[in-house]
Amino acid sequence: MLRSNNSTSPLCSFGSPWPDLNDGLFYNDVVSTSSDSGLTLIHFYSSKYKNSAPLQGWLQRIHNGQITIDGEVVKEPKAILRDGMELVYHRLPWREPDAPYLLQVLYEDDDMIALNKPPGLQVLPGGLFQQRTVLMQLQWRASKGSSSLAIQGSHPVPVHRLGRGTSGILLCAKTKVAKTSLAAYFADGTSLIGDSSNANMEKSKTRKISKVYRALVNGILNQDKIIIKQPIGTMRYPGVAKGLYVASPSGKPALSKVEVLERDSQLNQTLVQVEIESGRPHQIRIHLSFIGHPLLGDPLYDVGGQPRCFDSEHEDESFAEDGGYERPAKPVPGDCGYYLHAHQLVLSHPHPSKNEQVIKITAPLPSILRTQAETEELM
Repeated sequence: MLRSNNSTSPLCSFGSPWPDLNDGLFYNDVVSTSSDSGLTLIHFYSSKYKNSAPLQGWLQRIHNGQITIDGEVVKEPKAILRDGMELVYHRLPWREPDAPYLLQVLYEDDDMIALNKPPGLQVLPGGLFQQRTVLMQLQWRASKGSSSLAIQGSHPVPVHRLGRGTSGILLCAKTKVAKTSLAAYFADGTSLIGDSSNANMEKSKTRKISKVYRALVNGILNQDKIIIKQPIGTMRYPGVAKGLYVASPSGKPALSKVEVLERDSQLNQTLVQVEIESGRPHQIRIHLSFIGHPLLGDPLYDVGGQPRCFDSEHEDESFAEDGGYERPAKPVPGDCGYYLHAHQLVLSHPHPSKNEQVIKITAPLPSILRTQAETEELM
C-alpha cells in the first residue's frame, strides 16, 4: 500500500524565533589516575582539548573563572590535579550565526515526522551552532504539546543528516522503535555498497529506503546517466577537527546515480537528479565535483572532489573573544551557497505492524532547481 504526501496542498509550519544568546555549554571531566593525575590544570585542557582553543585561549578561560574543580572556581593555571577531581568548563553564552527557524511538515504520524529543512539551518548541535538547530526546534515543539505524542514524553530526533546548506526532506523518529528501524534502513543501504555478491545484489533490490536529490552543477554533463563509485575518506584540514571528507582511493565505498534533467549551455550549467545508495558525508558534493562538475556556488569542493584551497603548513593560532579559535578563513563544510535539495524519499513504514505501507514523501522544489517544464506547469 502506497501513501504519499500531497506536495500541492498547503503545508503546516512550526518554529520559534531564536533568542539573542544561547545558554552556553558545560563540559564535565573526572581526573583519572592513569593519565590525568599530577597534571596542571592548563596542561590538562590545552592538551586534551587542543582542537577547542590554543594554549593562550585556555589561559584566558581559566583566568576568567570559567573552570571549576569540585565546584570551586580555580583561576590558577598551574593547579595540580588529583585522582577523582571533578572538572567543569563553562563555555559562556554567545550569539550564534543567523539561521532560519521555520520548518514545514511534509508528513507526520505517530511514529515519525518528515520536515522540509531550509538551507542555512543546521540539523544537530556542533561548532558555533549549539541552539539554532532542527533538533532544538523539535524539542521546543514537543515541550509545547503541539506534537501528538508530547503527553507521552515523545522526543522526536533526526535519524540522518543534511548539510547546513542543503534543503529538503529530513526524516525524524518520534519513538524508539521508529528510530531503531529508520537507522537500520539507512545503515543497510550504506553497508551494501562495495559488496558485489549475488546475495547483496538481490538484497539491494528490496532496500527499505530510497533518496532522490536535485542539484545544479557547473558545466555541461555530456552523458545522460552516470554512476559514480568513488570512495570517500578524510584528510586533515584547518577548522575541521575530525578531518574533511574528500574523494580518496583509500576511503569507504560510495555510490551515486546521476541523471541529467536539463542542460543550459548559455549559463554553462546542468540540472541533475541524484539517487544515493550510500550515505557518506557530503557524498553528492564530493561525487559531482570528482567527475569535474562541482555544485554551482559550492565554496568548498572543487574538481576532483578536493577542497578549493588548502595550505597544510599554516594554521591560524589566533583566538576569539571566548578563547576559542577564530572562524577559519578558508571554506568549511557548513558554509552555504550551493544548490542541493533532498526532493523525494520512498520508504517502508518503520513500525513493525505497518511495514507493508510504502510512504512516498516529496519536498517542493526551489525555483532554481525546477526544469523549464515544471516551472511552466506551476505557472
